[in-house]
Amino acid sequence: MSPTTPLRSLRVHVAEGIAEVELIGPSKGNAMGPDFWKELPDVFGALSEDDTVRAILLYGSGGNFSYGLDLPAMAPVFAPMLAADGMDARLREGFRRRIRDLQDSVSSLARCAKPVIAAVDGWCIGGAIDVIAAADIRIASPSAVFSVREVRVAIVADLGSLQRLPGIIGEGPARHLALTGEDFGADRAHQLGLVTEVADDVVGRGRELAAVVAANPPLVVQGVKHVMNHGPEAAVQSGLDYVQLWNSAFLASRDFNEAATAFAERRPPVFTGN
Repeated sequence: MSPTTPLRSLRVHVAEGIAEVELIGPSKGNAMGPDFWKELPDVFGALSEDDTVRAILLYGSGGNFSYGLDLPAMAPVFAPMLAADGMDARLREGFRRRIRDLQDSVSSLARCAKPVIAAVDGWCIGGAIDVIAAADIRIASPSAVFSVREVRVAIVADLGSLQRLPGIIGEGPARHLALTGEDFGADRAHQLGLVTEVADDVVGRGRELAAVVAANPPLVVQGVKHVMNHGPEAAVQSGLDYVQLWNSAFLASRDFNEAATAFAERRPPVFTGN
């Protein structure tokens, strides 16, 4: 794969049938800003079509997978809705389409013909959970920390975790994590089935697994992924469409504004249900 323009949020290396996709920022903790959301579907779309690629390994740089959505960098997405107090129908429809585009970026992993292995080290928060939930295999280092964090910042998670996690870890655990927003470590992630292995050298182990997958007959491997995705992904898409409408109607709230203000002021938010 040879991108026509330089990438700012991802580094891609392809060798011996395996593509490595590394999150490199540019935001702190590989937080997911505008570059990431544009580049992710471009990269996975290209890798899907690249006949030399048989498996993909996804991991983060700098000791973290990702801090999740880069709220300051993505503020322009939310600002018009907040300024209009949610009353402008054209703004709401534009916001719905923006959610759809972000969802489509995440779904590029599930849509990719090649199996994706996510190797998680350090923090994996919010939008990063959406991304790894769209992967085929997830493994973690002992220091990995996960959180379906959106509820703590007055957002209904809308990029796929609420749709994909129940099929991965079960309905009850998914609701528990999504409603509390609590942090949890690698051992609990393994117990829940969010990750299938915990390895000290998580990227090294990811490379081993990618090599095992790549050694299998490629069309059969792709067929396994396609067949296993066939039913679940149709249900996932229905849920994604629904949450687009929900958040375009309800995300612009005083509680969301309070969450953003509290984040900027480094204090706990006080939510009032408005």
